[in-house]
Amino acid sequence: MLVRHVLAVAALAGMAAAAPAAPQWNPRAWTEEGTLELRTQAPGEPEHWFKVWLVVIDGDLYVRLGGPASVRFESNVGRPIVGVRVAGVRFDRIRGVPAPDYADRVMAAMAAKYWSDLLMRWFSHPLTLRLVPEKDSGS
Repeated sequence: MLVRHVLAVAALAGMAAAAPAAPQWNPRAWTEEGTLELRTQAPGEPEHWFKVWLVVIDGDLYVRLGGPASVRFESNVGRPIVGVRVAGVRFDRIRGVPAPDYADRVMAAMAAKYWSDLLMRWFSHPLTLRLVPEKDSGS
């Protein structure tokens, strides 16, 4: 009987060790990444993934959305929750928190990081978002 209990505990421990760890939200690790992908879904349509530039400021991850990307976010059925793929890792429940007070800092950080921002900054980017895991959003 004792042997069965020991074997059962060992089997459970082995299964727990074999289970993949949940991905960790770590914006500082993605500072050098060029893009991430956001997932939105318009009413009655399949989900849609699209790439956007990213910057990390004070340990937080920011994106700047303009044109169709900002419309996609605003019409997302799960708004403000989006999916994010970054550095080969997928996160299904990330909150896009509007950060208009960071728009200038994000624009400056993007200009410093992306040479082609010389052109992109002249396009409208009405939505600056801080991306945070849903449980850490504070709302």
